[in-house]
Amino acid sequence: MQRVQAARFGGPEVLEFGRAPDPVAGEGEVVIDVAAADVLMLDVLVRRGAPGPWAVQPPFVPGTGVAGRVVSVGPGADPGWIGRRVAAKPGSAVVSADFGSVAEAAEGTAPTGGYAELTAARIDLLLEVPDGVGLRDAAALVNDGMTAMRIIQAAGIGGGETVLVTPAGGGLGSLLVQSAAAAGATVIAAARGRRKLDLARGLGAAHAVDYSEEGWTEHVREAVGGSGVDLVLDGVGGEIGASSFGLTARGGRFFAFGAPAGGFTRIDPQQARTRDVAAVGLMQLPMAPGDHTRLTGAALAEAAADRLRPTIGQTFPLGQASEAHRAVEQRAVVGKTLLLP
Repeated sequence: MQRVQAARFGGPEVLEFGRAPDPVAGEGEVVIDVAAADVLMLDVLVRRGAPGPWAVQPPFVPGTGVAGRVVSVGPGADPGWIGRRVAAKPGSAVVSADFGSVAEAAEGTAPTGGYAELTAARIDLLLEVPDGVGLRDAAALVNDGMTAMRIIQAAGIGGGETVLVTPAGGGLGSLLVQSAAAAGATVIAAARGRRKLDLARGLGAAHAVDYSEEGWTEHVREAVGGSGVDLVLDGVGGEIGASSFGLTARGGRFFAFGAPAGGFTRIDPQQARTRDVAAVGLMQLPMAPGDHTRLTGAALAEAAADRLRPTIGQTFPLGQASEAHRAVEQRAVVGKTLLLP
């Protein structure tokens, strides 16, 4: 089979495209003929060798979410899986014990194995793709769909609320815009560039603001009549995240779920108490074994019911994984990025 391997930690150039023996399903595993593989910022961080709750050492095959068809099963796996369309987290490596509440740790896998024509996956992390959901859409929901469901459930969005989503033009942000709008909230989407803002408007955002422009926070305040917003879903972090926190209304909620701008937004607990703002981070939410498949299953069900639509903005051939990583790092992507073997 063909696969992408990170020969060492480093930049996109460490991703090498080549051949390797076909995987063999182990105990309780299946082998999947991969139709599409998810590309995440997490993959970039692991490739760089960033510290985290994963026991990954090069050489390794990156990738933490795939969709395709089962072609073989190992001992203890039901042969009835063969031929079925599935979405899964590949690999079976166990992460470090020092993991807190990270989803991969809860499931007992490392974020590896997806960038390949064939990959092995545990049957307990396998989900059948519902009729009406394409395999590319399923791959786009393996991770972002799970996280979106987790955030929406934890945030408890109500009808009539105002919700600021940042960044609104990525794979996860576009799902949050849809979900918040479907819950009856007035969504203010913040992102960088016209393409992403137009995408957010098309997905239900009532207002769209470019946070790369000076004075963007005032535009948000104007959109909500001069007051703050009831809920901020902050997937940017850094200075933009801090500015987003300042937009939270007294008695509102601030939920941090991403950190591409330089770390998760740090909130002064005293300031939050003074303003009566409930500030919660994604890493603070408990994640028990089985939650990943449950939440991903919920996202796939929403997609099957046409209530959630992943936005696949760009695809790359498997052999161009390094180009896909560069595009993600340079913020040159809209919606979800996939690799196609």
